[in-house]
Amino acid sequence: MWDYLQAVVLGVIQGLTEFLPISSSAHLRIFPELVGWEDPGAAFTAVCQIGTEVAVLLYFRKDIWRIALAWLQSLVKPELRGSLDARMGWFIIVGSLPIVLLGLLFEDAIDSALRSLWVVASTLVVMGIVLGLADRYGASSRTFKDLTLRDSVLMGLAQAAALVPGVSRSGATISMGRALGYEREVTTRYAFLLAIPAVVGAGVYKLKDVPGGDNPHGWGPTIAATAVAFVVGYAVIAWLLRYVSTRSYLPFVTYRVVLGLGVMGLLGAGVLTAT
Repeated sequence: MWDYLQAVVLGVIQGLTEFLPISSSAHLRIFPELVGWEDPGAAFTAVCQIGTEVAVLLYFRKDIWRIALAWLQSLVKPELRGSLDARMGWFIIVGSLPIVLLGLLFEDAIDSALRSLWVVASTLVVMGIVLGLADRYGASSRTFKDLTLRDSVLMGLAQAAALVPGVSRSGATISMGRALGYEREVTTRYAFLLAIPAVVGAGVYKLKDVPGGDNPHGWGPTIAATAVAFVVGYAVIAWLLRYVSTRSYLPFVTYRVVLGLGVMGLLGAGVLTAT
């Protein structure tokens, strides 16, 4: 029962933080350490993220269906390849390649050395500042119609940086999108869509490690956490898209920096251990 309670709490944290640019992996690493729980591990985190991506699939189901259909039709009808939806299909596929390739190449480091709380705290601060600068000085003149293959690759490379816990997948993609001049709502929506192949793929790949490996929880608690993450994540998507239509990312920037510095302080004082 205790395993289930822990898993549900972690599922809530995953659902709350996956789509906000504050790094769900950082919170799933920091919170257990603060309360004296065992690190849930990379496998638990990856599988739990499937829940939040199912929320994306459900929330954006009409957009995803339209993009997928247009992309498939463009494979046999060359005249359709210039449509926005067909191009979006290619952009998402190409933009997903960096995180997939780098994730496979550096899997061992991601699962071990990069989970150090010093790394997590540092990336929270650094990427928080990057997000703040990109949002403050980036123009808001470009929409989905202006998206290019080059920009999709750049945002894909930014997303790949989120293999390091604390970076934030959505935060890195949004930072690059804002730096390239895209509107806040556009970058946020695209960050959600771009993450689908990588996150679902990583979650499925890590299923093999759920009963053992670095995951202290078994199948039952992991499934419970994934279900909770789905419900909470769906609500967060709806809220965040409304929020960014009228406001900046400054509150998230401030939170990241304060949290990162706070963790550094606790590490320096010996209250927390890095590994």
